[in-house]
Amino acid sequence: MIAPDPEKDPLFAAFLLDYVKKNHVDVVLPVSFAAVMQVSRIRHELEKYTKIPLADETALDIAGSKDRTIQYAEKIGIRVPKTWYPRTEAEAGAIAHEVSYPAVIKGSEESGFVRYANAPYELSEKYRFIARYSPVIQEYITGEGYGFFALYNHGTARAIFMHKRIREYPVTGGPSAVAVSVNDPALRDAGLRILDSLHWHGVAMVEFKKDEKTGAFVLMEINPKFWGSLGLSIAAGVDFPYLASRMAMDGDIEPVFHYESGVKYRWLFPADLFNVITNPRSFPDFIRDFGDRFMQYDIDMHDPVPAFIQMGMTVAEFMLRVKQKRFWRPHGRPHC
Repeated sequence: MIAPDPEKDPLFAAFLLDYVKKNHVDVVLPVSFAAVMQVSRIRHELEKYTKIPLADETALDIAGSKDRTIQYAEKIGIRVPKTWYPRTEAEAGAIAHEVSYPAVIKGSEESGFVRYANAPYELSEKYRFIARYSPVIQEYITGEGYGFFALYNHGTARAIFMHKRIREYPVTGGPSAVAVSVNDPALRDAGLRILDSLHWHGVAMVEFKKDEKTGAFVLMEINPKFWGSLGLSIAAGVDFPYLASRMAMDGDIEPVFHYESGVKYRWLFPADLFNVITNPRSFPDFIRDFGDRFMQYDIDMHDPVPAFIQMGMTVAEFMLRVKQKRFWRPHGRPHC
């Protein structure tokens, strides 16, 4: 049975409700942002038939909107990029000479709708391009990307994990191509502070950049869902899907706050392949990593079929991105 695409079809929620009514389902774990938001809207109906470890509507509204996330974080003392909140193209044009450059223009919901501007005329032009996504404008933070990941039980952390991105695609900022598990007390404290304050429930990923000028962790966004780099946390010893399901079924779990640091994980197709094509300077590391016997991959040689499917999808995605002119630097290039 194939469900409607929650990204495109508002009938996904009705389909899911009908499915859990007719079938015994212990736990529902929505994965994408669109699925999370559709499930949230019918949570009370779904919970008559199944269990859903999902944050409440107020917390999701804050985490699911970049402008509300940034405003909330400022109130509780978490460092954020300097941010402007124009609501129209005219307002964006009016503040163009106040903004520090390079600047980042982000759609207020989900990822992908990002553009970089290096001058006032670029800001106005690129704001217009994604204006329908109610974008915010931020200062560009130069530094390495970090993630804090957690599972909460009604306001109490039950499992945590942290990683640092080594390579990503797009190279100017995007999902991990290679990442490593880390344990940084300052990162942990910042991630816990915002999720504790939101009285979070379920899983979340809090994304930060470590400002190379100050060494401080700067909040980028909260993802109120499972994340693309989930394989690394599982490889390091924190199986979030299993733990979330156990918590939902049993009411709670024993805390999982310890995991293996220094575990490297690689998403070869398409992320790391696209990274090296668009950033030839990473080629020596790209080749060297094949000799790292401790490197782990999202490829299981005991089950090679998904890998072959991934390779085919990588070729198709490459051709599509090139055709749409969003392969090399889809967000633009910040001039730092």
